[in-house]
Amino acid sequence: MTGAGAASLVVALAAVVTVAVVMRPRGASTVDFYLAGRRVGVVTNGWAICGDYFSAASFLGVAAAVYATGLDGAWYAVGFAAGFVPVLLFVAAPLRRFGEFSIPDFLGRRLGSERVRLVAVGVVQLVILTYLLPQTVGSGITWELLVGDGVLGMSAYATGVVASTAVVATLVAFGGMRGTTWTQAVQFLLLLGALVWLAATVVGAGFHYGDAVDHISTVPLETPAADGSLAPERSALHPDRPAVFGEPGATYGGLGQLALIVTLAMGTAGLPHVMNRYFTAPTGAAARTTTVWVLCLAGLFYSLAVMVGTAARDLIPGAVADNPWLADLTVDGVLLVPEHALPVLGRIFGGDAGLGVVAAGALVAVMSTVAGLLLAAATSWGHDVYERHVNPRATQRQAVLAGRVTTLVTACAAAGLGLVMRPDTMAGATPSIVATMVTWAFAVAGSALTPVFILSIWWQRTTAAGAVWGMATGTVAAVGMFTAGAVSSGGLLHDVLVTPTLVAAPLAATVTVLVSLRTTPPPDVERSWLIMHGTAADRRAERLARLVVAEGRRRKEVRRARR
Repeated sequence: MTGAGAASLVVALAAVVTVAVVMRPRGASTVDFYLAGRRVGVVTNGWAICGDYFSAASFLGVAAAVYATGLDGAWYAVGFAAGFVPVLLFVAAPLRRFGEFSIPDFLGRRLGSERVRLVAVGVVQLVILTYLLPQTVGSGITWELLVGDGVLGMSAYATGVVASTAVVATLVAFGGMRGTTWTQAVQFLLLLGALVWLAATVVGAGFHYGDAVDHISTVPLETPAADGSLAPERSALHPDRPAVFGEPGATYGGLGQLALIVTLAMGTAGLPHVMNRYFTAPTGAAARTTTVWVLCLAGLFYSLAVMVGTAARDLIPGAVADNPWLADLTVDGVLLVPEHALPVLGRIFGGDAGLGVVAAGALVAVMSTVAGLLLAAATSWGHDVYERHVNPRATQRQAVLAGRVTTLVTACAAAGLGLVMRPDTMAGATPSIVATMVTWAFAVAGSALTPVFILSIWWQRTTAAGAVWGMATGTVAAVGMFTAGAVSSGGLLHDVLVTPTLVAAPLAATVTVLVSLRTTPPPDVERSWLIMHGTAADRRAERLARLVVAEGRRRKEVRRARR
């Protein structure tokens, strides 16, 4: 590791650790550990959600997908950013007003069923593990480029996976939601700063986005083949023509592009680590305002990611002659691993210090998202399973300890999966292995959780049985479809199979509705509806009515006692 790279990494880690220690929870209650006391402000929560959401798939994966497939890769940016539109319109405010700890907790209480809660916990854990996998892969990739050496007999990739996961798991177990919120806010600012620096640097060097797209599009897109040569890509929209950077079709056909955007946009509302952050807001209005902040920041972030991914495709081939170290990373100027695009661009324009800045940003992105995912796992197991089923009489200290143990166990599972899935063995199969893996998590969340989630918020007739069948249908359909897509050849069927939410989500919603119509809704649905959707005046009237009734009962008891 160079001195500049080490300095960048140490500064980033020191900032994160310092914030986690200073902002750790002072109490031992589950509300403090899981929800930061429900007192997180709008701007801080907006930054923290961005830190939670802008993962390795956003920082490394979107730029890598654009680098590898051009316009088709930009659909990842569109889908990731568009995901907060349904959250703003349908989820944020009513979810916070209902006031639970997690998605399973919300569904269990809203539908009055512990079976719903436990099924939701299972789906949430599947989403969390699927989302953790690309984060650990991203940390291994970054460590390989920044450090280049392993420790304790491990490879550089394995060292990055293990070290980053261990650090984050320790910080989350120690700091809880309060410490994690502030570290994620700081991590987002560091991440955005690294991306802004890189974008400003390439623009200052003469890069112009429009001219670059025109220049790259004059030749066919090529990717490294197994024999060490470059193979031209064929257009999925026009099979008789080669794919080019500035036109759609390098990876997806017309239906595939729509399916990808729907999968990403629908998946956001079902991501447990993102939705749990809305329970930390003080009010429903604050949750909605936070989402507006996130939408604005997402637009800025993904615009920059698309621009620098394009810059990497345009500028790296011309830099090979002046940078001998690129020979081991490229074939005729094309990167062997697309996720190397941003770190390589940083080193070209900033030397070892530039590589350190970008690599530190990538590690920060990984650590921030891993922290949110581990905390979501702790909430599901610690609150929804341990407190309610394993040890219902648990003290607050025991419940928090269960959450911390769950954090460490989930981190070990994620690191183990990350060690198995090396990106260099799959680089030719997908435009970006990191972005593709995240799409799997979005597919499960958008197919199994989002339809049931939205129906539970907006349809009074939703029942526990309908929710269970809907989640099961969405999970089986999504997993089955993208598993089949992994072994299928190209074409419309393949495009739909690898991004299954376009089919699986309507199927899950239909099953939920049909089963709900044949079963009985929970008895307190009107009260739940008023909590989620009633106006402030309605809620004040309800509280006043409860006070009047309670006062009437108290007076009756007093009169009886006097007799």
